[in-house]
Amino acid sequence: MEARLFSQETTVVVFVLGGPGSGKGTQCPKIVEHFGFTHLCAGDLLQAEIESESENGTMIHNFKKEGKIVPSEITVKLLQQAMQQSDNKRFIIDGFPRNEENRAAFENIVKIKPEFVLFFDCPEVELTRRILNRNQGRVDDNIETIGKRLKVYFESTLPVINYYNSKGKVQKIDAQRSVDEVFEDVKSVFAKFKPVARVDSTK
Repeated sequence: MEARLFSQETTVVVFVLGGPGSGKGTQCPKIVEHFGFTHLCAGDLLQAEIESESENGTMIHNFKKEGKIVPSEITVKLLQQAMQQSDNKRFIIDGFPRNEENRAAFENIVKIKPEFVLFFDCPEVELTRRILNRNQGRVDDNIETIGKRLKVYFESTLPVINYYNSKGKVQKIDAQRSVDEVFEDVKSVFAKFKPVARVDSTK
């Protein structure tokens, strides 16, 4: 398959960042529904690769088990492939970039800078409580690994948020509130992207 090149003028990319348990996974489908974006979750793409039991997948699984971040090039290529397979030109990329290396790799390989970064801000105590409550049976949802994941997040991802903040590209949302209250703020951030008219086929 020939690689499709993305144009900064016609392709809109929004990075969605926040600690594990900050509500990214709940809010992203709402953005898709209201604003017609395609939701790409770096974690889901990596999980699908693990489940494919490819050589790549085994390596990714071992990184995740250790609470380590998967090498940037692997994640970026999976994202790029998913973007190329979509007919949409609007993407929200959830849980990425996790670190400075991710950020640089995305800009170098995909050659697109984000329109903005949606940052779900939530304190560590609340993040830990939420992750323990959700207990999704993930290999990275036990208390020891939660500690590692939060440490990685605060050490690696916050510098990325600070980088984009220095460029005036961060839209910060207080993620401690209810899902509906948080989405009201999200809607105002996305206001320039007209809501999508949907035909409700369930009626």
